[in-house]
Amino acid sequence: CVLNVFVLRCFNNRNKLYGAPFSLYTGKARACLINKRLPYEEVFSSLKVYKKVIILHTGVRFIPVVKTPQDEYIQDTSVIIDTIEKRHPDNPLIPSAPKQKLVSHLLEIWADEWLLIPAMHYRWNKANFPFIYEEFGSIVFPKMPAIIRAFVGKKLGNKFKGFVPILGIKPATIPAIEDWYENHVLRYLELHFSTNKYLLGAKPSLGDVSLMGPLYAHLYRDPASGKIMKNVAPNVVKWVERMNTPNAQHGEWLRDDKIPETLYPLLHRMFTEFWPVLESTVEQLSLWQQQNPTVTELPRSIGQHTFSIGDVTEQRAIMPFHQWKLQRVLDCYNNINAECKVSVDEMLLKLEGKQAMQLKIPKRLDRVNNKLVFG
Repeated sequence: CVLNVFVLRCFNNRNKLYGAPFSLYTGKARACLINKRLPYEEVFSSLKVYKKVIILHTGVRFIPVVKTPQDEYIQDTSVIIDTIEKRHPDNPLIPSAPKQKLVSHLLEIWADEWLLIPAMHYRWNKANFPFIYEEFGSIVFPKMPAIIRAFVGKKLGNKFKGFVPILGIKPATIPAIEDWYENHVLRYLELHFSTNKYLLGAKPSLGDVSLMGPLYAHLYRDPASGKIMKNVAPNVVKWVERMNTPNAQHGEWLRDDKIPETLYPLLHRMFTEFWPVLESTVEQLSLWQQQNPTVTELPRSIGQHTFSIGDVTEQRAIMPFHQWKLQRVLDCYNNINAECKVSVDEMLLKLEGKQAMQLKIPKRLDRVNNKLVFG
């Protein structure tokens, strides 16, 4: 009886992760739990789980969701990580040194919102079938044969495929997206991981767990993009597998708040291509709020704006959630004290990002009951 009570207490002290192997943001949350060395149980988010757990306890239909030992149900990976970091300060994922902390937050928003583009393109526009339909079919019939899961999953998966053009993934942009991912993202990450175990040295950071969303759940696991990664970037493959390995050996972040120069090309291009999208989102959202002063809960998109990738310019949806994520980055920068900000600004000047970080938010967004509202 004593042993049973002990086992039950240990089990109840575990986090419970509701998600799916093919879910981008589940990949991020799982990497957080693994590399924080926290015991957890993963529960596949079948249709039954969606109805009886996720929607019931969060009011929304998004995964992942983490149930804490305190019986809280937390949705959104940034909030999940914030909560875990606060309650388990040992073995942190977010550095305290100002440059490394800011870069970690920059890489989080870049991974979550911009690497989503190649992740979605390679999944839905490449030869990943029937694999991906079988994966989605598991939501409805997790224990049925693959052929039945693929049949059912095609209808469900096609709903997600419908988001592809909304993200700006169109015939005109596809060559630029593939060139950016294969010849820039993978190239510089491969160079970086050839001499570094993780982004900031020998210890995983917020940036690492964030990159695991697109790079593991989509671009490593899906057959077509997985083949490209294995052929082009074997050190990135080793990093992905290391991030998913419980009790992998961890060292320390680089000394003296150093940022590896192998990350500079990725950060520089983030400021030149992704940051204008964020600035436009802030501007358009402010105008939208003025035109809709009585609306409290924000829709997922509020029209379209122009973006550029490589030498191509196209249209994509304006997503208010981008501003909420951006606020976290700007808050990080604005909370750096004046003395430390000198070295941070020197780095940002090299990245052509100092002016970008001066962006002001006219009307902040908050998350209330897992929904976006104006603050």
